Amino acid sequence: KPFEVVRERVKAAAAADLVIALYNPASRERTWQVGVVRDDLLTVRDPATPVIVARAVGSDEESVTVTTLGTLDPQVVDMRTLLVIGSSQTITATRGEGMTPRQVVYTPRRYPEVASDVASDVAPDVAPVGQAESQERAEPA
Repeated sequence: KPFEVVRERVKAAAAADLVIALYNPASRERTWQVGVVRDDLLTVRDPATPVIVARAVGSDEESVTVTTLGTLDPQVVDMRTLLVIGSSQTITATRGEGMTPRQVVYTPRRYPEVASDVASDVAPDVAPVGQAESQERAEPA
């Protein structure tokens, strides 16, 4: 795809607060695009957003590092790299004890619940799901 198409799709995914995975994001001819995408993402994501930089996954040269969007160095990215950019909910943690603690990155399956009155978010002439049916049954025939 042309870079502008990819760029717009990445922006849309970022606006939707999705975790984004970019495979083969750079090559000899495409060295500048990772920096542009990072800068685009920084307009909607916190610089502390976790980023996984996984290179040569599955080979003897495999390396996986965790950084942040704000400190991501586009120069370490090449065509054998997979970038995983977290959402606003992505968390990093250290797991394990002793000599081999490891850093993990994950995104919870659910967003935190927002305290609100669901009924107030619904148009006045529309009953929340389940209420209309129970009201119909409650009325005498």
